[in-house]
Amino acid sequence: MNAANNTYAGNGQHTTSYYAASANPAPKRPALSGINEVDICIIGAGYSGLSTGLHLVEKGYKVAIVEGARVGWGASGRNGGQIVNGLNASLQTIKKRYGQDTATFVAGLVQEGGQIIRERVKTYGIQCDLKDKNIFTGLTSAHMKELEDRQALWKSYGIDNQELLDKNQLRAHINSDLYEGGLVDHSGGHMHPLNLALGEAAAFEKLGGIIYEMSPVTDVDTDAAKPVVKTAKGKMFCKTLVLCGNAYLGHVVPALTSRVMPVSTQVMATKPLGEELAHSLIPQDACVEDIRYILDYFRLSGDKRMLFGGGTVYGGADPRDIEAKLRPNMEKVFPQLKGIQIDYAWSGNFALSFSRVPQMGRLGNNTYFAHGYSGHGVTGSHTFGRILSEAIDGDLTRFDVFENIPWFPFPGGRVFRVPYSVMGSWWYALRDRLGV
Repeated sequence: MNAANNTYAGNGQHTTSYYAASANPAPKRPALSGINEVDICIIGAGYSGLSTGLHLVEKGYKVAIVEGARVGWGASGRNGGQIVNGLNASLQTIKKRYGQDTATFVAGLVQEGGQIIRERVKTYGIQCDLKDKNIFTGLTSAHMKELEDRQALWKSYGIDNQELLDKNQLRAHINSDLYEGGLVDHSGGHMHPLNLALGEAAAFEKLGGIIYEMSPVTDVDTDAAKPVVKTAKGKMFCKTLVLCGNAYLGHVVPALTSRVMPVSTQVMATKPLGEELAHSLIPQDACVEDIRYILDYFRLSGDKRMLFGGGTVYGGADPRDIEAKLRPNMEKVFPQLKGIQIDYAWSGNFALSFSRVPQMGRLGNNTYFAHGYSGHGVTGSHTFGRILSEAIDGDLTRFDVFENIPWFPFPGGRVFRVPYSVMGSWWYALRDRLGV
């Protein structure tokens, strides 16, 4: 891929989101220039790259991160800010596809990402409005059966911090008539995602790590004895390369292009609601997502705005009018917010894998990658960053399990993967509407 085609980041500045408008102060880092060499080079200053890098500098490695725009520019700085445990694919699905041993292994790490986030926030004093609890809601009796089954399944793996709520009990958490009930995960939570990324970047640099911003990668040589990363103005030689571009890596590494598909999701932020109204809507300040195939997710910000997200666009395009797309859904959940002013609306991409299981592996001997969190990247990226750091440091135990999980390209290849996925989403959306 040449530099002329690598325009994914525009001018490199953050999107016009609430998160960017309320971000903590952060320095502007220099672009990569000239000839450089480090022990480990990471492409991408989102959660995967920052988590991997922070673990490695804590171990004493010389690490540099090369970012095409600003720290947290992609999904890590735009997402719903929800700490949701688990992968997109359920433990039951993983058991059916890959066996009991793999399901038991995955169950042992589904809460690890949230634990890492809390450790980072505490250790490095990251100010990101961290709160506890997330709630899964059901709109139908079929949804409630699904939540009951989920609770029982997770209990069977020793995970016993989820609480099932009927319609009346849910009202203590969400002041809406829309839902039949819900499931509280007391180990979940939410935070300001961009400020988390900026705090992790600051911690990485404090320990000696180097971040290059505004440095879109134009070419990667993974076959060389020492991998080489090229940008418009510089080169980075390294002993080990880690690819963490996820949905924004583009086609710069052709071997990874067919493994995932970019999918956009949208979020909007109301004006500040005030303490009384905000408390009346979500009394215990948990974050919420329903369990439909095309789901809604929402929570309160630190300054008491309603942050409401949802929808998907396969292929990663931005809708023409995000507010028009999301407002009817928000007002259906909370009629109390009808006509409320919307201050911010934005879109961002996540990387979807066909199996809905994140992928981790190697290209050659010295290049590692992780991607395809399929909408569960806040926690998954932090866990995978730790696992990548373990592998690079010589412990391949957990890395090997994920590397050996089979992956499949999207049917139809790059040309037809979007219409194929759209047709699938229509089918599952119909099932949601019919309550089956």
